Amino acid sequence: MPNPPAARSQNQTLKAIALMIAGAALLSANDAASKYLTQSYPIGQVICLRHAATLLVIVPYIAWVSGWRAARVVQWPGQVFRGLLFLGSAVFMVASLSVLPLSTVVAIVFASPIFVALLSLPLLNERVSAKRWLAVLIGFAGVLVIVRPGSAGFAWVLLLPVVCAFVNGLRDVVTRRLSRSETTISILLCSTVIVMLGGLASAPFGWIAVDANSALWFVVAGVCNAGAHFLLIEALRLGEAAAVAPFRYTTLLWATLFGFMLWHEVPSAWVAIGGLLIVVGGWYSVISESRRSCGK
Repeated sequence: MPNPPAARSQNQTLKAIALMIAGAALLSANDAASKYLTQSYPIGQVICLRHAATLLVIVPYIAWVSGWRAARVVQWPGQVFRGLLFLGSAVFMVASLSVLPLSTVVAIVFASPIFVALLSLPLLNERVSAKRWLAVLIGFAGVLVIVRPGSAGFAWVLLLPVVCAFVNGLRDVVTRRLSRSETTISILLCSTVIVMLGGLASAPFGWIAVDANSALWFVVAGVCNAGAHFLLIEALRLGEAAAVAPFRYTTLLWATLFGFMLWHEVPSAWVAIGGLLIVVGGWYSVISESRRSCGK
């Protein structure tokens, strides 16, 4: 006897949530591997080889699953601009990971929806609701709690993930506009190639020979990076954003776990409180926007 529609919908939502949690774990694993590699290799080399390894997953997927027609580019200027933003995001992210605890970086970077809301009005002509502005203020308060500008605990390197969050927000706004004409796989492929070439440009400034152990870590980072994006996209395709998107914040839990296991990092009370505020702001934004789109 076939499952009723309600049961099928519930099973699909549970599957989407599981995929989102798995994607969040792979995203944190990618960040952890990148942080490990920055201890021995220059930032540009880490970025280049990590995304070269990502292509080891993307290219076979296109060749055997989606087909090369799905990777066709319609708007080259938009693709290049998005790729350059992705490159900037990668540079600031890897630079942040090289000097800051993993959980601190991930918590601050998760404030990117703040900048998406701020940029949506001038760049996309999208109206930002009062509830979403409240979510922005909550998330911004979380960033201030972690960074604590003007306090004795303030360090300039904390601004690196803040800049990364801003670039991520701008990239997401551009992606939303670009997705009207481009496929997900074409956007992912173009951006990955641009980031890889951007990292390759740093080769004359002192790359280091890669040993077998580090080569494995580069492959792990690349595979985790590609796998994370595929799982996150699939999760949002299967389930409603309001039910699925909040589980992306489990990345913070995974980052804390990996940070403790690999470097014995324990988040400070400021990071814990600020991270909680950022999660609350992000969750409230998703829920309020979902209700608004449903006319509730």
